[in-house]
Amino acid sequence: MHKHILIPVALDHEDLVQRKITTARKVLDDGGRITLLTILESIPGFVNEFVTIKESNHLSNRVKRALETAAGDASDILTQVTSGKPGVEVAEFARANAVDLIIIGSHSPHAKGYALGSTAARVARRAPCSVLILR
Repeated sequence: MHKHILIPVALDHEDLVQRKITTARKVLDDGGRITLLTILESIPGFVNEFVTIKESNHLSNRVKRALETAAGDASDILTQVTSGKPGVEVAEFARANAVDLIIIGSHSPHAKGYALGSTAARVARRAPCSVLILR
């Protein structure tokens, strides 16, 4: 059983979130918690100059609301939004927050034929804890 489970959420694959939460609940200790984490990838420099701070904040707020909607009113689910490279940031978050299990999808639903996507592979290599990869 696990005390803190991290679920990385790619909001373009929202349909997988509830399946990951259901799986997490099966192995979560009483009194444990689940964190839904979305990583916003950095905007490339050549595009960044065209994005205002207001637009960037608007995007962050929309992502936060989408995560909160996915969490529902469950008191044991926290939400977090950060930026960077997903494979690196998931592992760093797990290390910094005493996560003892990461539940991640194997690959993008659009990448049929691939056994393991690049983010899942990076997380599996870098994670300081167990990683459960859902197909």
